[in-house]
Order: sequence, then structure tokens, then C-alpha cells
Amino acid sequence: MSVEDVVSRSAPEPVGAYPHAKRVGNLLFLSGVGPRQRGSAQIPGVTLDAAGNIVSHDIEAQCRSVFENVRTVLEDAGANWSCIVDVTVFLTDMRRDFPTYNRLYAEYFAGPGKPNPTRTTIEISRLPTPIAIELKVIAVMPEKR
Repeated sequence: MSVEDVVSRSAPEPVGAYPHAKRVGNLLFLSGVGPRQRGSAQIPGVTLDAAGNIVSHDIEAQCRSVFENVRTVLEDAGANWSCIVDVTVFLTDMRRDFPTYNRLYAEYFAGPGKPNPTRTTIEISRLPTPIAIELKVIAVMPEKR
């Protein structure tokens, strides 16, 4: 079985020594994807104090950015949004952010022509950068015609 690193030229740069995704056979495993934008230290929807601590965050802005970053990695790997089969979501404030995140998730993932992947949502105390959400995605590569 072949294993191939996927490095996107459009998605935000990884914050560590890992590829954006790994393709193993017909499966695509995305590394954790956050809301950052390529080439920028700015994080959509985040206000930081002088010490770099989160003062406030806009979970809607972060969700939309994360979803677009996932889409970018998928497309650069030769897949697309409808290929997603499993999503693990990490939130830093379940009580506050889950209702907004869940509404936006339904907008992007539910309904005719959209994937309906399995999903797990986990609250964690923090992520490696000052973000409030990160997605871990598994997709099935489209069949070649």
C-alpha cells in the first residue's frame, strides 16, 4: 500500500513538522486544521492581548475559516468536500461555542449534495496556537475515471 505526504501550497503552513495530510491507499488523513490563513500570523476572529493571550474570539469566523482551510487541503490533495467521511472537532469552550459551531457545521455538512460524515466533538483546554477550534478529517479519495 502506498503512503504519500500531501503538502498544500494554499493552506496555512503547519505549525510543526508534519504534512497537511497523508494519503494511504484511497484514504486521506488530514492533520489538525485550524483557522489561520496562509502566510499570516493573524487568526480570523481572535483578539489577543500584548502577551499573546486570547482576550476574545468569534467562533463563527473561526469555523468558516477552518472549513475553508479543510476544503483547500482536500482540493490540493485531489479530493473534495463530498469525500469527507469522518470529522473530529476540538473546541476550547464547548458551552459557549458548540451551538454556533453546530449550526455552521449543519450549513456546511448536511443537506442534499453535502457530505454527512461521522463526527466526534471534544472539549479541550487549549490548542497549540491561540485558536478556539481545530478539525481532524478523514476522506476517501474519489475514484479515477
